[in-house]
Amino acid sequence: MRIGVISDTHGLLRPEALSALRGADHLLHAGDIGGEEVLAELRKIAPVTAVAGNVDGFRCGDAHENARVELDGVRFYLTHILDRPHRPRPEVQAALRRERADVVVFGHSHLPHDEVLSGVRFFNPASAGPRRFDYPVSVGMLEVRRGRLVHSRFVALDARSEGALERHMNQLSR
Repeated sequence: MRIGVISDTHGLLRPEALSALRGADHLLHAGDIGGEEVLAELRKIAPVTAVAGNVDGFRCGDAHENARVELDGVRFYLTHILDRPHRPRPEVQAALRRERADVVVFGHSHLPHDEVLSGVRFFNPASAGPRRFDYPVSVGMLEVRRGRLVHSRFVALDARSEGALERHMNQLSR
């Protein structure tokens, strides 16, 4: 199963993002959606599980502050603001204590992140919306099979973002 991951669109749904996500079986949006029309466009590609971000007032259509979904046996927890994977916000820590997740998908920082800590993968696709500083513009793709995440990758949405992905990868853990 192919899962597309997108975040921080801020109302801008780039054609390159739509192209990169085509073929996904499910999409995850990690917040700062910027309007229900973004979710409507994404739903033309695949079913969407989304959380709303601070720009959305933590509410955008059926998206709220956090969400859980199980896809092909892999348990996902979505939140917009995580803080840092080594020190998640207390609300996130409590949610993960109540119910374990295999993958935590988050946004907000506009920084790409893909790290496994204590058996949990923390994944941020970076921003797919308006460019911020010298950060990349990208989406993520995850592949799950029989209850395991077997592959993760980032898709740069422009040439400038290819080097930026490498420069900023896992910066939240430095």
